[in-house]
Amino acid sequence: MLTNSDIEDLTRFRRALHQYPEISGEEIETARTIAAELEKLGPTRILAGLGGHGVAAVFDSGSPGPTVLFRAELDALPIPEEHDIPWVSKVPGKSHVCGHDGHMTMLLALGRLVARQPVAHGRVVLMFQPAEEDGSGARAVVNDPTYAEIAADYAFAIHVEPGRPFGHVDTAPALINCASKGISVTLHGKTAHAASPEDGTSPAPALAELIPALQALGPGGPLDDDFRLVTLTHLRMGEPTFGVAPGEAALYATLRSTRDDALAEIEAALRAEVARVTETHGLTAAFAESDHFAASINHPDAYAIAAAAMDALGVSHGQKNLPMRASEDFGLFGRDAKAAMLCLGPGEGYAALHNPDYDFPDDLIPVGAGIFERIARDLLGSA
Repeated sequence: MLTNSDIEDLTRFRRALHQYPEISGEEIETARTIAAELEKLGPTRILAGLGGHGVAAVFDSGSPGPTVLFRAELDALPIPEEHDIPWVSKVPGKSHVCGHDGHMTMLLALGRLVARQPVAHGRVVLMFQPAEEDGSGARAVVNDPTYAEIAADYAFAIHVEPGRPFGHVDTAPALINCASKGISVTLHGKTAHAASPEDGTSPAPALAELIPALQALGPGGPLDDDFRLVTLTHLRMGEPTFGVAPGEAALYATLRSTRDDALAEIEAALRAEVARVTETHGLTAAFAESDHFAASINHPDAYAIAAAAMDALGVSHGQKNLPMRASEDFGLFGRDAKAAMLCLGPGEGYAALHNPDYDFPDDLIPVGAGIFERIARDLLGSA
């Protein structure tokens, strides 16, 4: 078990992390800080630079057995923090209002426990993933050739999710988080004088036609296999002036579904609709992709292992408000492993994630670490 001294030390560490957030793809100092803490634990091996700035610590028993990976996230958000806590972010416009500072600390707490009492067989991997918030990190990590050396048989993650009682976990042997992708479309025509718009090619008619057409591709509804949602998040046309008829417009859309293959179908339909409309109106179009998240689906075996661990610890758990429309960059760790995501409650009425006044509740550090450790012991035993 973690001692009171451990918890005090880990709390100080978490609050120090909170003060120096780094956003997706920029987690250089955060990765160095984590690697330095991991060195103190004496793991078998530390891998750095995974998929960018990812860091992994391997605790190898030396005996045959499965590899069990536990994941936390390194990155923060480009959101200004509005809080009066002493450990408020010192980086203007950036903050850990995602809770990732707490997730990292729970994983380090697990590392202390495994370092003190090694597992009997197999390997424990502590994976600190970069770029979770923009959906690029997990893909970069699992596609990194070095990842093959620590490829998991089982993978687990905990994300604090407000709206749940303190210490309660919601999870299920099924979909937890939807797949999603951001698509930007730039329409190119020809500018003209506002007094002679007929001399140009305005994207206005095409934009007006695309707005309802694209929304119709994803009307939302129940979170079943047919769920599809297209959300228009940004529209722009021309410049803020009165003398020029516009020749360019931009449209941003977030595509969302419960299945990765359905997400690809929505994207294909969107591209086809844009091609049809631009041809009709004499325009050309350019596309760009961003924030691509795979669906996060719990494997029944991994779910059962996590549920048994929580039962043994007396941790209450259920399946409230699952699955979620929101996305989470964990799904690809389940591509070749049996994976499960657990949603841990911070208490009723707690600030929502991504709110400027959110702060990870430190009392959850031993709760999350305890769940992780029990999973590891159930699968790998104790030396």
